[in-house]
Amino acid sequence: MGNRTPLAATLAANSISTAGTSLTLIGVPWFVLETTGSAGRAGVVAFCATLPIVVAALIGGPVIDRFGRRRTAIVSDAVCAAAIAAVPLLHFAGVLDFWMLCALMALNGFSHTPGNTARYVLVPDLAEHAGTTLPRAASLFDAVSRGARMVGAALAGVLIAFIGAETVLLLDAATFGLSALLIAAGVRGVPAAEPRKAEAPVSLRAYGTELREGYAHVLGNRLLLAVVVMVMFMNGTDQGWYAVLLPVHAEAELGGATHIGLLTALFGAGGLTGALLYGAVGHRFPRRAVFTVCVILCGAPRFLVAAVTGTTLPLAVTMLLGGIAGGVLNPILTTVVYERVPDRLRSRVSGALTAGSEFAMPVGGLAAGLLVEGAGATGALLAMGGVYFLATLSPLVFPSWRTLDDVPGAEPVQKPVPQAETPAPAPAPVSSSVPSHPTPGP
Repeated sequence: MGNRTPLAATLAANSISTAGTSLTLIGVPWFVLETTGSAGRAGVVAFCATLPIVVAALIGGPVIDRFGRRRTAIVSDAVCAAAIAAVPLLHFAGVLDFWMLCALMALNGFSHTPGNTARYVLVPDLAEHAGTTLPRAASLFDAVSRGARMVGAALAGVLIAFIGAETVLLLDAATFGLSALLIAAGVRGVPAAEPRKAEAPVSLRAYGTELREGYAHVLGNRLLLAVVVMVMFMNGTDQGWYAVLLPVHAEAELGGATHIGLLTALFGAGGLTGALLYGAVGHRFPRRAVFTVCVILCGAPRFLVAAVTGTTLPLAVTMLLGGIAGGVLNPILTTVVYERVPDRLRSRVSGALTAGSEFAMPVGGLAAGLLVEGAGATGALLAMGGVYFLATLSPLVFPSWRTLDDVPGAEPVQKPVPQAETPAPAPAPVSSSVPSHPTPGP
C-alpha cells in the first residue's frame, strides 16, 4: 500500500480550485453584463482572460520542470487569488476601470495555466506513489473536477442572486488560496513534484530546445494532433457559450444568474455521472466507438435547443444529457495522453497540448460577443453550434482516430492500462477549463 496523501491533497486542491473557477466562469460575465450591459464587452473580457492562457501554455512547459511542479502549483494559485480578489476590491473602492478588469483577468489566465498543468502532469506519479492504477487515478481526477464544477456552478447562481457577483469573486479568490495551502502541505516526498535538474545550463538555446521537444512530440503523433485540432474548435465554441451566449440567453429568456448556475450545475452533474460510469464499465467497450458517439452528443445539441426554445426545462435536460456524454470523454483522452507521453516530456507536451487545444478560446469568446451584437442571440447560437458539430465529426472522418484503441507498451507506468478498471486537462478538452490539458467541456 503506497502513500495516498499526495494524491488526495492534489485531488482536493484541484477540486477546490475548479469549484472556485466555476464561480468566476459565471460571476465575471454576469458582473460585466450588470456593470456595462454590453455582450460585446463581455466578449472582450473573455478574450483578455483566455489569450494569456494560450501564451502561458505555449512557453510554460520547460519552466514547470525547472521550477518544480509543486512550487508552480502553489505560486500559480497564490497569484490567481490576488488577481481575482482585486476585481471586487477595486470595484468597491470605485476605481475599477474596464481596462483594469481586462488586465486582471489576463493576469489570472496567465497564472492559472501553469498551476493546472503542474497538477495534471503529476497524476501518473501520484498514482504510482499511492499504489493505484493510472486509469483509475485519471478517472478520479476528472470525476472530482466535474463534481467541483457542478457544486461551484450551483453555488454561483444562488450566491450571485443573494450577495452579488462581486462577493462571489472574493469567494473564488479564497478557493485559490486554500488550493495553494493544500498543495504546500500535502504534496511532499514525491520526487517528480520537485525541481528537475537541468539537462543543460539555463539559456535561451536550452529553453528553446526543451520547448521544441514538446511540440515535436505532438506533431509526430497523428492521434494527439487530431485530438488537439478537434478540441481547439470545441473549446473555442464552449468559451463563447459560457462567456457570452448562455449569460445573454439567461438574461433575456430564462430568468437570470440562478438559471445559469442551475444549467451549468446540471452539465457538471452529468459530467460526474458520465466519468463514474466510464470508470465502472467503460473499459469493457472499444474507446473509439464510445468516444465518437459521446463527442457528437456532448455539445452541439445545447446550442440548437437554446436557439429554438425560450424556457429552462428543455435546455436543462439537454445540458444534463450532454454532460453525461461529455463526462466519458476526459477519462479516455487523459489516459491516451498519459500512455503516449513519457514522463521526461510530460510537462512540455502538456503545455503544447494546452496551447493548441485552447488556441481558439480567445477568438471564441470575442466572436460570440460580436455575433450577438451583429446577428442576434439566435443567429449566434446557431452559428457557434454549427462549428461545434462539424468539429465533433472528426473521429468519423480522419484515419488517425482509428488508433484510439491502441495501447502503447513502452512506458512502465502504462502497462496496467489494458487490465484497468477504469481522467479532462484539456486536453478538460478543456478545460476546459479552462482545462490545462486537451479535454472538452467547461
